[in-house]
Amino acid sequence: MWKWLVLTIMIMPALELGVILWAGSIIGGWSVFGFILFTGFIGAILAKQQGTETLQRANMRMQVGHMPGEQIFDGICILVGGLLLLTPGFITDTIGFSLLLPITRGPLKRILKHQIEQMVQNGQVMTFRRF
Repeated sequence: MWKWLVLTIMIMPALELGVILWAGSIIGGWSVFGFILFTGFIGAILAKQQGTETLQRANMRMQVGHMPGEQIFDGICILVGGLLLLTPGFITDTIGFSLLLPITRGPLKRILKHQIEQMVQNGQVMTFRRF
């Protein structure tokens, strides 16, 4: 898993730069610059709104004595999505918005949960349970 993470961190800036330059040649550099600022601004607003709603749902679950497991996972997705939207680029913005919007976050959460379960079963991740 680490090798894929390192590879992604190394390749993503080059891909983003290529897409930004390509888009700049089509719509102009200032338009790309404005679009990047606009998506960052909208992303920050959306992340705050989604984060607040998720926190309220987690509080409601805890008040009735349940663990907010789903809300914690939502919060992680929202945090990562918000961070990706602060990173300039079209690819990271697409992934970031996908993690922020509830309609697209659901399928992505299922994929991530499945990957984590596979890692636990393979012994790549250890879990601890307190009794």
